[in-house]
Amino acid sequence: MCSICGLADFNNKIENKVEKIQKMNSILKHRGIDDNGIFKFKNGVLAHNRLSIMDIENGKQPMKAYKNGYSYTIVYNGEIYNCEELKKELEREEIEFKTSCDTEVVLYCYMVFGEKCVEKLNGIFAFAVFDEQKQQVFLARDRFGIKPFFYTMADSTFAFASEIKALLTLEKVKPVIDKKGLWQLMFLSPITLEGQTVFKNIFEIKPGYCGAFSKKGLSLYKYFSLKAEKLDLTPNEASNEVKKLLLDTVKRQIKSDVPLCTFLSGGLDSSALSALVAREYTAQGKILSTYSFEYEGNKKNFKQSLFQPQGDDEFAMYLANYLKTDHTVLTANSETVAKYLENATKFRDFPGQADIDSSLLFFCEQVKKEHSVAISGECSDEIFGGYPWFYRKEMLNSPFFPFVHKPFARANLFKKEIVAQDEGYEYLSKIYKRDLEEVECLPSDSEEDITARKASHISIKYFMTNLLERKDRMSMASSLEVRVPFADHRLAQFVYNVPWKIKFENEVEKALLRNAMKDYLPEKILWRKKSPYPKTHNPKYEKIVTKMLEKRLKKDSRISEILDFEVYKSLKQKENITWFGQLMAKPQLLAWLVQLDVFLSDYDCIIE
Repeated sequence: MCSICGLADFNNKIENKVEKIQKMNSILKHRGIDDNGIFKFKNGVLAHNRLSIMDIENGKQPMKAYKNGYSYTIVYNGEIYNCEELKKELEREEIEFKTSCDTEVVLYCYMVFGEKCVEKLNGIFAFAVFDEQKQQVFLARDRFGIKPFFYTMADSTFAFASEIKALLTLEKVKPVIDKKGLWQLMFLSPITLEGQTVFKNIFEIKPGYCGAFSKKGLSLYKYFSLKAEKLDLTPNEASNEVKKLLLDTVKRQIKSDVPLCTFLSGGLDSSALSALVAREYTAQGKILSTYSFEYEGNKKNFKQSLFQPQGDDEFAMYLANYLKTDHTVLTANSETVAKYLENATKFRDFPGQADIDSSLLFFCEQVKKEHSVAISGECSDEIFGGYPWFYRKEMLNSPFFPFVHKPFARANLFKKEIVAQDEGYEYLSKIYKRDLEEVECLPSDSEEDITARKASHISIKYFMTNLLERKDRMSMASSLEVRVPFADHRLAQFVYNVPWKIKFENEVEKALLRNAMKDYLPEKILWRKKSPYPKTHNPKYEKIVTKMLEKRLKKDSRISEILDFEVYKSLKQKENITWFGQLMAKPQLLAWLVQLDVFLSDYDCIIE
């Protein structure tokens, strides 16, 4: 994994372009600590920071190759898992490879197949190629947005980067938050609308999109989306196909020239992947390293809920012993989780999920001490239908995004003349309704299948993208690469069309995945009810973040400019409130307010 950034202007020369790109690249150093490089051309400059995972000696970027007298230069962030097949195909086109790294494969794919190259790639990626012949910079992002790709226009200059903070180093790019940005912050954060950010005029290339910037300007188009197709198959045939696809995906994704581990919570998703990797490692005569995450005081203070019915510690250790892995339990205390809130905000470039982010930032920092690559279980719930809104129709049919339980719980904390909550709610509700209407269904779909397709669409487009963003920023802050096998597009496409009655057999969530893993997991894990990423239940944490927030409010804080103090006082009197997803309750809301003040202050945000 790495970072990329660049500047291009095909109508004018870019003055001081090297100095500008050096500043952009240096602020992204955390994403790739092993090497860096810069490439200059007449109308632009590309830069790269490298985290060496494959072919450590020969994978330096930017990487250049030639065809028919023209040069092609790439900056690339990602991992491609079908390199061997692509190499054979490219060799038939008389390509001679000089390295064993996937960067070279991606570059030659573009040189041979042009914009169609993205359709051939199985992996996670964000890359840009300067095409000397066409005088353009080709741009591409993977199908589910696992790797980030932000961009903006500074006058006639196109600027792009792996993280927003690099774009904000440019003098003409301002941290302006307009009403639409505020509404995303107050109602949807940690989610943002597809293709947008909370900053005015700073965008992201949407997942599954590619295109080019040239003298004609920027042109982007969609190259991938899940397609509704008719599947006639038995439950056994469906589970066998899932098992086949998962086995193939895991085999591809465990290839690494540096130490690899898995995150093991003891839940179905991480356990399934750990079991598959452990079996592969055993066949190779190796022992898999696994990590689970805990919080000080959780055993005493854990509170059961619909979304989190059980703690994880017992199950993680049980499966680690069952799989005979080298298991490590990482524990964070309340002080650490609170301390990392500020850095979590800065690495994510906006206030995300409070201690869910800060704890992950801390845990990834610890994992990096021994490993550079990790396998994680994100995306299973969105692909296999693990959330309540897949089977609780009233949640999906609500007028607002189903993962936002109480839309005004956070938005009403702020002054109405600044946020315009009612207008924002109406604006976002229309987007939600429009998204549901876009879902492609088949005439033969049952009512349950239509509901499941809509839930998949909303979950993948918004909730999954948020989880992938969180994992990318918090892991890459320590130069830890995290791979997510459940986000393999072949698996997602297949499962999307499996009838809901098979995915929800006997009204068991993710029954399809459970049946596929019967030969790999013990009953205790196989049929365990879904449990999300763990959070702290220690009441000490709420006291700490409350104190942090009160301290900031007593000063000339930015949040004081927009906070409605009367509503805030009433919040402090409430026992609890769940306002987003499965984990965000009152302690997380207080911590999020701390993050918001850090964000507004440190980024010197301009609210319009």
